[in-house]
Amino acid sequence: MSLEIIQDKCTGCGLCLKACPFGSLSLEMRDKVGAPHPKFKRIVMVDVSCNLCGACVPTCKFEAMKLHRPDEPQPSVNLADFKGIWVYAEQREGVIQDVSFELLSKGRELADARQTDLVAVFLGHNIREKAEELFHHGADKVLLVDHPVLGVFDSDAYTDIFAELVKKHKPEVVLAGGTSVGRTFIPRVAIRVKTGLTADCTGLDIDEKDKLLLQTRPAFGGNIMATIICPNHRPQMATVRHKVFKKQKPDTARKGQIIEEAADLKAGRSKVVDVIHEMTNEINVAEADIIVSGGRGLGGPEKFQLLFDLAHELGAAVGASRGAVDAGWISSFHQVGQTGKTVCPKLYIACGISGAIQHLVGMSSSDMIVAINKDPAAPIFDVADYGIVGDLNEILPMLTKVLKEG
Repeated sequence: MSLEIIQDKCTGCGLCLKACPFGSLSLEMRDKVGAPHPKFKRIVMVDVSCNLCGACVPTCKFEAMKLHRPDEPQPSVNLADFKGIWVYAEQREGVIQDVSFELLSKGRELADARQTDLVAVFLGHNIREKAEELFHHGADKVLLVDHPVLGVFDSDAYTDIFAELVKKHKPEVVLAGGTSVGRTFIPRVAIRVKTGLTADCTGLDIDEKDKLLLQTRPAFGGNIMATIICPNHRPQMATVRHKVFKKQKPDTARKGQIIEEAADLKAGRSKVVDVIHEMTNEINVAEADIIVSGGRGLGGPEKFQLLFDLAHELGAAVGASRGAVDAGWISSFHQVGQTGKTVCPKLYIACGISGAIQHLVGMSSSDMIVAINKDPAAPIFDVADYGIVGDLNEILPMLTKVLKEG
């Protein structure tokens, strides 16, 4: 695929430059080819940073830009053979992770829309008794593989067995958590079964007309939200971050079918020597019900103490924007946003955070958002339930004092 600038039609008006999200276009004075005497004109030039997104093409009033696309690929498989919505049910030391229940809740909606089964794929060792939990959260079937090699996560073994299950059962959709485990082996599975994968989705839906999975995620550095489809290959695969979807209350009356699959697995090339768990001396921001979060508007690293004081009184975790983390004011353990953790607390207090879309992606699904900012035009107020315009250096100590006295 390539972008062609038709020089005879290009007037050098510059409209396309404004449309390019990457700044890949520029205007230069060049010789006008074929002129009887040396003449110069302004024409558009394309540099190597162009990713051929095509945003510039419709802005040209003179049809001087043309995006050459290859012939549309033909389906390499019979799409009608693929049925069912699969959710990878991630477990660690036999404990099913909450992201799996969140995906089962969303998967239930998608399966109902497609009038098909919701299947939880459960890999591990000595985990059969835990399978009932997956039915309670919406699964119709559990595809269970219980093997000693799967007791501790090994990317090679998990990739091997999951890819074989996909080839055998042919699911229409495969969903997995965008966790360290999911991000490690699910892309490898996609390559094995020759399909695509959309990472870190923030929205999933079924197209009413074509019945395709609509996979929405931030693109162009988080400046726009892109909806991606996979029309020619199966399964349609996506990973989703923890807390993007809400976990529904379990229905303990639900029952389902457990399908046990045999696996001929050998120990992988790597060996787990030790497991180091998450930091235990702080409240994990991804699991907290209340988060007090700070951004560049704090003014410096020492001001985070105001947040820690308030968080202590609320029993809350302390979060941070990417700007504060990049400035070295606080560790990345606290980062909330597109490149940090996605959170969904009952209360999110944003202090000195402007509200860039990259941050909003990670916290906009909070039940209640309170914003404190001295700029009344800050975008954070567009998503906040309550807004306080003022100096956080005065407001935060007041809130902390009231809570202490109360």
